[in-house]
Amino acid sequence: QVQPVESGGGLVQAGGSLRLSCAASGRTFTYYFAVGWFRQVPGKEREFVAAIRGSAGTTYYADSLKGRFTISRDNAKTTVYLQMNSLKPEDTAVYYCAVGRPASLLSAGQYDYWGQGTQVTVSS
Repeated sequence: QVQPVESGGGLVQAGGSLRLSCAASGRTFTYYFAVGWFRQVPGKEREFVAAIRGSAGTTYYADSLKGRFTISRDNAKTTVYLQMNSLKPEDTAVYYCAVGRPASLLSAGQYDYWGQGTQVTVSS
């Protein structure tokens, strides 16, 4: 079992950058096939942001975020990062890290373990 722990959220002005981290407490991420980032605002469903999976570290992104967000991991596979650039007010959300073996990376319900989330607020 693994408990993802997110960090790095905060308040940033539009156009700024933040880097979120997802650390593995318990097993390393190597045991799991995929690590994903999702975000959620009140009243809306959790939205897929990005994922990284497999030994090759193949990355996937929500189409609307390509070019601004980058997911990566360290060589020891204990931490996954989400670099967010050119942030917009509409990026404001709670960002969650999830791990598992989903058949569909975009499906939040197919991930096994979730972190507690980290708030990202982008001011205009």
